Amino acid sequence: MIWDYFVALIFGVVEGVTEWLPVSSTGHMIILNEFLKLNVSEEFYSLYEVVIQLGAILAVVVIFWKDIWPFGKKNNEHPFSKDGIGSYIMKDKIIMWLKIALACIPAAIVGILFDDWLDEHLYNYVVVAIALIVFGIAFIVVEYLNRNRTPSVKTVNQLNWGHAFAIGMFQILAAVFPGASRSGSTIVGSIAIGIKREAAAKFTFFLAIPVMFGASLLKVLKYDGGATAHEIIILLIGMLTAFFVSLLIIKRLMAFIRRHSFTCFGWYRIILGVLVLILGSVGVIGGGNSIAGAA
Repeated sequence: MIWDYFVALIFGVVEGVTEWLPVSSTGHMIILNEFLKLNVSEEFYSLYEVVIQLGAILAVVVIFWKDIWPFGKKNNEHPFSKDGIGSYIMKDKIIMWLKIALACIPAAIVGILFDDWLDEHLYNYVVVAIALIVFGIAFIVVEYLNRNRTPSVKTVNQLNWGHAFAIGMFQILAAVFPGASRSGSTIVGSIAIGIKREAAAKFTFFLAIPVMFGASLLKVLKYDGGATAHEIIILLIGMLTAFFVSLLIIKRLMAFIRRHSFTCFGWYRIILGVLVLILGSVGVIGGGNSIAGAA
């Protein structure tokens, strides 16, 4: 039992670190599960690997509360009206949330229609490894092509409806391919269409709030296996750990992307993907199945 709590702690650390770095938290969780197993049912683990992300998402809410909360009269530079209830509503933040809602639609449709099929056919180490490599190469190429380009959109408020929908389409890649990285695909995709890296990261973080709450709610509603006290404790440990680790990672990532590109993450993804394929081919991961069989 104590071992399970330690493993849950490790899962929480990995989730808190990788949820925000463009390296795929889902991919890392799938790989980690090949080496460390929680003493829970298969049905509960499927729930666990999604709901644990709520801890990381709550860190975004805490850090960016002033940027995302649309109500209040203090520092309200864009009220709906000068007096009355409208003076307590921040028009710019309401519009931002509407754009976030638009960006959520493509991935939401895919998730609702194909969630079970994707879990069954694509959540394995082979798909993760291939996605790590392919999108790692894409990161490097996009960063190279945009190295001397001046972004046309420098703040979240400057994103238009077209930008929001395009980011939502980029997010589909992560919804379909575990290992693609939700933050990576949306941030690098945003850079490719002329959005400044810092603004892209912020919008991606904000977008994660409804996306992950929605994904978690979908998993909970579809879950009918019940949960023991032991499993609930494991989930709470993972979520709390992911929350506190995310508090540290998000602030440092924002500082990093002001001065650096994502090229280093691209190379990391390629190296990790190749390593995973090698380990799978010799039977270290994947239950000894061949790559062809695992796919």
